[in-house]
Amino acid sequence: MSNIDQTAALPNPGSVFRLFLPEHLPATLMLAGGVMLYAVESYIMATIAPSIVRDIGGLALFSWVTSLFVAAAVLGSIFVAMRPRGIGLRTVYVIAALVFGVGSLIAAAAPSMPVVLIGRAVQGLGTGALAALGYAFIRFVYPEPLWPKASTLYAAIWGVATVIGPTLGGFFSSGSHWRYAFIVLVPLGLLMAALAPRLLPEVEDDREQTKTPVAQIGLLLAAVLMVSAAGAIETTGAKATLIAAAVAAVAGMFLIERRSANRLLPSGAVSLSRPIARVYLTMFALTVVLVSDVFIPYFLQTLHGVTPLLSGYLVALVALGWTFAAFLSGSLTGGRAHAAIVIGALIEAAATALLAVFLGSDNPEGHLLLIVPAAIGMFMMGFGIGLGWAHLVAMVLRLVADNEQDKASSAIPTMSSLGGAFGAAFSGIIANGAGLVDPGGIAGSISAAHWLYLLMALPGIVAIAAAMTLRDRRN
Repeated sequence: MSNIDQTAALPNPGSVFRLFLPEHLPATLMLAGGVMLYAVESYIMATIAPSIVRDIGGLALFSWVTSLFVAAAVLGSIFVAMRPRGIGLRTVYVIAALVFGVGSLIAAAAPSMPVVLIGRAVQGLGTGALAALGYAFIRFVYPEPLWPKASTLYAAIWGVATVIGPTLGGFFSSGSHWRYAFIVLVPLGLLMAALAPRLLPEVEDDREQTKTPVAQIGLLLAAVLMVSAAGAIETTGAKATLIAAAVAAVAGMFLIERRSANRLLPSGAVSLSRPIARVYLTMFALTVVLVSDVFIPYFLQTLHGVTPLLSGYLVALVALGWTFAAFLSGSLTGGRAHAAIVIGALIEAAATALLAVFLGSDNPEGHLLLIVPAAIGMFMMGFGIGLGWAHLVAMVLRLVADNEQDKASSAIPTMSSLGGAFGAAFSGIIANGAGLVDPGGIAGSISAAHWLYLLMALPGIVAIAAAMTLRDRRN
């Protein structure tokens, strides 16, 4: 019987609220708190970024506010696995929380946009590590039947953050008040650093002894930065060039990874003949599709006459769908868990294609006959990825040896960040190439929405194909 199918013999893991039983509560609060810090801060920043530009300038550097954060977050997640010997996960948590606090303080005091970027990069290092630690601690804190439940909780946090983040950001979006959005995060980082030694367990460092894979890390970061830069460039040719260079960097990283004994990823992660590689491919493809939701508010406002506030709440349906599906499927095991992954990928692809029809329509009077199906498509888009994500995380943890668990856990947020960066860049190329800017206007927006969501459903097909091969195979 395969590692994956052994879960069928486990007792029903029950409710996600088992994570809050007395024996698990301290660690749950700390791990969920780290994810919450990452999620809420991301949405706060999206809300206050225009205010920062209006106050201190730096419009030309606007896109790097997110790009540097993502690249630094990838580096932070890698640090969890590549940290020096003798530094335990609990110590890394303390360091990450303090680094996040320092980054927030730098951003709050920034006199110019370049200093804001430094603060954002430091923040990214901290939050990237905190996100990876959420997964790295799972196997030490919870019994195996609760592993998917922990991932379900993290999904719920992101759903809640879609409401809390913009709301908090809105309080600080006028004048120079954006600085307080960073200042309020500093004591949170300090508090988490102080509580970590008391609430998190000290766990054994069971990693294999290796050197830091500098070449692979450098190529991966270069890829993230190039594809992030592509998302900020309007010229389609320049976008394509940067994305091609990013793909080449990832390919180079995979080539080195395959031949080197000093690996960044767990064994088999770059060979599609191994289940762990196909799990990561599924995660990557699902994220690529999901990130196309970045254009939804624009199309709602331009084509359907929806107000900016309402469009923000409508796009939050994507996160709500993820959260709802995660709770719905969290108790599934064995073959049903595998089916949830495949069905979820199918739903996400179909919902994305649905948006090509209903979102990409001229509806200036805001007729509900078009908006309601589009809203359903948004919800189901998130529902699809949420249906199987927790089970993909559990597969990662089961498919690798103990001495590679930290690498495997750290690779989960790395794959999400990489998929998000590529998905945003691909979305920009498709939308611009389909007429968003030229000819622009209503006709250009209709064409862009149609082709964007039709073509972005294709990575979902890749996810379906990869997910279907995961069952009954050993790593």
